[in-house]
Amino acid sequence: MLFTDYLYESSKEIWDKYLEHPFLVELGEGTLDKEKFRKYLIQDYLYLIEYAKVYAMACVKSRNMKELKKFYSGIGGSIETANHIMYLKDFGENIEDMEFKYKLNMTNESYTSYMKSISITGTIEEIVAAVLPCTWSYNYIGLKLKEKYKDKLEGNFFESWIETYASDEYVAFKNEWLDFTNEICQNLSDKTKEKLKDIFIRASIYELEFWDMAYKGE
Repeated sequence: MLFTDYLYESSKEIWDKYLEHPFLVELGEGTLDKEKFRKYLIQDYLYLIEYAKVYAMACVKSRNMKELKKFYSGIGGSIETANHIMYLKDFGENIEDMEFKYKLNMTNESYTSYMKSISITGTIEEIVAAVLPCTWSYNYIGLKLKEKYKDKLEGNFFESWIETYASDEYVAFKNEWLDFTNEICQNLSDKTKEKLKDIFIRASIYELEFWDMAYKGE
C-alpha cells in the first residue's frame, strides 16, 4: 500500500464529512449565501499567506535541491490564488489591503498555528503530513462536486471555484505532491508512520472545522 493510501484510509471518515457539509452542498447546488462565500474567501486568502510560510520553513529544512525546489514551488502555488483573487475583486475587495484590513479568526489562527508549529519543530515528513490535507482535499472535493453537479453547473456562481479544483492542472499538481510524499516516506518505522498519520488526521479535522467556520461564522 502506498503511504498516501494509508493516510487516506486513516481519515476517510473525516473526508466523507466534507462532501456532506452544508457549505459545500449549497456551493455545489449554487444556493450558498454569497456573503458566507465572501467571508470564506477572505479567511482562506489569509490562511494561504500563513500556509506559504510553512513551505518557506520547509525550504530551510530541505535536505537536497529536489526538496528545496518542491517546497519553493509550494510557496508560489499558495500565494498565487488567481481564482480567489478574481472572486474577491468581484466582491469589491482591494487585494493589496486584505492582510491589513482583516484578521485571522480563531479557527483559522488555530489551524495555521498548528501547521507553523510543525514546520518549526518537525521533520520534512511531518511538514508534508501537515500541509497535504489542504491540497489533496480541495481536489477531492472539487472532483466530487463536479461529478455530482455536472449537469447543473452552468449559471452557478460558484462554477469557477469547482472547476479550478477539479481541473486537470490541479489534479496534476495534487498528484505531484502525492508522488513526492510517497517518495520521501518510504521505509519509515511503524512509529514514524503513526506519528505522520496523527498529524494528517489532525490537519484533516482542521479542514472540516474550517468549513464549519465558513458556514456558521464565529
